Amino acid sequence: MFMTFFSRHAPSLFLSSLVLTVSQASAQPASVKVDGAWARATVQGQQGTGAFMNITAGEGTRLVGVSTPVAGVAEVHEMKMEGDVMRMRAIPALDLPAGKTVQLKPGSYHVMLMDLKRPLLKDSTLPVTLRFKNAAGVESQLNLIVPVATVAPGPKAAMEHDHKH
Repeated sequence: MFMTFFSRHAPSLFLSSLVLTVSQASAQPASVKVDGAWARATVQGQQGTGAFMNITAGEGTRLVGVSTPVAGVAEVHEMKMEGDVMRMRAIPALDLPAGKTVQLKPGSYHVMLMDLKRPLLKDSTLPVTLRFKNAAGVESQLNLIVPVATVAPGPKAAMEHDHKH
């Protein structure tokens, strides 16, 4: 029943914002807020795309990994200018300072999905797991259902679906 509801309402529920709590292995769960999550739709034959979101951690944390069953490779990437050339590279971890929102957006930090196993069609969704490690070395993960779109969700939609825990 949940899957029927979910598949029917996923685009409207997730296109604007997503707020979830990290499931931790420890007894003291830390919260991580993810909003504005989306992945760029692909065209036939395209083997890679990006996923973007805003992440706010309740305590100093690092994003240390990402995975999804729809891609052979999923990595956190950084894009930055080196001289007059824009370069993109995988990074081993992304610092998430306590209470500060870190934007993963086109042309900056983002999740790179490569070796796609299927096209990512507009208005579909994909599961993504983010892995974190806090200052004490405790690892946790956050499972997301990310909407696929051709452009980022707009601010009007984000205001209409602001969920809080």
